[in-house]
Amino acid sequence: MPIPKYETVMLPLLRMLEDGTARKFGDLVLVLEDQFNLDQTEREQMLPSGRITTFRSRIHWAATYMAQAGIVQRPQRGWLQITQRGTDVLARQPQNIDNEFLNQFPEFRDFRARSGVNVSSAGAVLETPRSSSNELSPEETLESSYQTLRLQLADDLLDRLRNGSPRFFEQVVIDLLVAMGYGGSRPGVAQAIGRTGDGGIDGVINEDKLGLDVVYVQAKRWANPVGSPTVHGFTGSLEGQRANKGVLITTSTFTKDAREFVHMIGKRIVLIDGVELAGYMIDHDVGVTSAAAYVVKRIDGDYFEEP
Repeated sequence: MPIPKYETVMLPLLRMLEDGTARKFGDLVLVLEDQFNLDQTEREQMLPSGRITTFRSRIHWAATYMAQAGIVQRPQRGWLQITQRGTDVLARQPQNIDNEFLNQFPEFRDFRARSGVNVSSAGAVLETPRSSSNELSPEETLESSYQTLRLQLADDLLDRLRNGSPRFFEQVVIDLLVAMGYGGSRPGVAQAIGRTGDGGIDGVINEDKLGLDVVYVQAKRWANPVGSPTVHGFTGSLEGQRANKGVLITTSTFTKDAREFVHMIGKRIVLIDGVELAGYMIDHDVGVTSAAAYVVKRIDGDYFEEP
């Protein structure tokens, strides 16, 4: 039989997780290959990039979209597990799960809005742009696919940060700020100092050689929103250091009150939430590496201008 589309894989994949046990992604791929009776050629068929099989890629996107809808989760890298919402979905005995079905969940609608793509065809766009049924031009399709891949990469980065140690997260934050140009490239310009009794300061960046201009950093590896009391506490920590500049970074979000608070005080405090953090890490190559590059070329009109 033909290799099933990624939407076709969604319901069988969810049913395999029905008992609540976390399972390795690779094991799921093998079982689904058998379930869909793929022959050896179909199992070995690769995407044009040559880096992953077509079927594994489609299972990956099926899992990705269901995770965005909150019906499966990744308890650790390379593992999948059903959520309570997923269990509730199966209890309704759906005949099919596709992007239209997932659109009932606000998290999935938000994902679609942030990615800026037509999710009903995104999987096909990412694998075979020619098969896309939407009205995007080839260049628009490429850009939409890039944005979807970037969004997934950002989500994966945040998962890694949340599952890492607090000390590692503090170092990531310092590495990022240095990569963004704070403090220049001088050795020892920045350091992570987070520890018990640190006064709420997790890192320090000297913006000049003499250390006359210092930026203090606090890193919150949280799942829940950061509220104004935490920002107020960070302000007090800056007072204790007689400092005027601070950066408060979290893997989650900031409440409206927290963001309003920083505009009411004299000190310069910058708040960076999880989405912004992941975006900066991607833009400044912190914790990521280039997998592929595509150059889009156009006709050089000047070259074809005949005298």
